[in-house]
Amino acid sequence: MNCFTHGRNPAVGMCAICQKGICHECVARETPRLLCRACEARPSGPGYAWYGWYGYGFEYRSSTTIGTWPLVHVCAGIDPVTMRPRIAKGILAVGNIAVGVLAIGGLACGLFTVGGASIGLLLAVGGAALGLGVSVGGFAVGSIAIGGAAVGFMYAIGGGAFGPAVIDGRHCDDAARDFVRRWLDARPLSCR
Repeated sequence: MNCFTHGRNPAVGMCAICQKGICHECVARETPRLLCRACEARPSGPGYAWYGWYGYGFEYRSSTTIGTWPLVHVCAGIDPVTMRPRIAKGILAVGNIAVGVLAIGGLACGLFTVGGASIGLLLAVGGAALGLGVSVGGFAVGSIAIGGAAVGFMYAIGGGAFGPAVIDGRHCDDAARDFVRRWLDARPLSCR
């Protein structure tokens, strides 16, 4: 493999960020990862984003904290030093991977969560939602599960539902019907 910039020079490695072959002349930094001069010169920090295959991404942390967690933490992309995905950790956490009291992300874990894969203690909303309280999603597992496929420890409502009190295409239990009427303030359901 030859250098991307100097096509006749053999490459000593690949830049950890842009993945281009680089020669001795193009190396800007060797530790902890090999970087080229162009990637080293890119601005970084809050407000700057660069989205390549291994892009820097974006990160914002509020200066207000509760304990050790920031009030708001928003991030995306890859940490250029560790080459691992950034994880948003805060009271309000937003990112590809988010952990917080209110977590919003592709993978969200916390007290109240919204995400593609959502793990929440009180409320989980997402494509796949897992929680101890209310879970709402395409696939939902929780004490009260509402979704396309719902597995509820108390109540399950959905296209295919499994649990002690169920409303689905095949079943309509009286306990689940009373739950819907009482908590969701809906008109009485007719089960046939």
